Amino acid sequence: QVQLVESGGGLVQPGGSLRLSCAASGSIFSIYTMAWYRQAPGKQRELVASIARGGNTLYVDSVKGRFTISRDNAKNTVYLQMNSLKPEDTAVYYCKVGVRLTNPAPLIDRWGQGTQVTVSS
Repeated sequence: QVQLVESGGGLVQPGGSLRLSCAASGSIFSIYTMAWYRQAPGKQRELVASIARGGNTLYVDSVKGRFTISRDNAKNTVYLQMNSLKPEDTAVYYCKVGVRLTNPAPLIDRWGQGTQVTVSS
């Protein structure tokens, strides 16, 4: 089994910062792309940022220059540093990790439980 544990969410004022963490544990052979998604009430879940095993990153336009995704492969952990937060960033943030439990094996996605980020005065 694979478990993803998220942390770092909370309430912050506009212009503030938060750092989200997502740690994977369990029987994992290899981790590939790691990503952060978010979902606001009444909205579709959207990809915020992703990072490949080799370090290539991708961001949705609305967070470019403000958010930074990174990973620590030794710790099986992905981070999302969020600066200059705006009210429109308010959402539940979910991490997603592509993993192989064995090799060879199909790549499967595992999701974190979600962490609430609220940006408000």
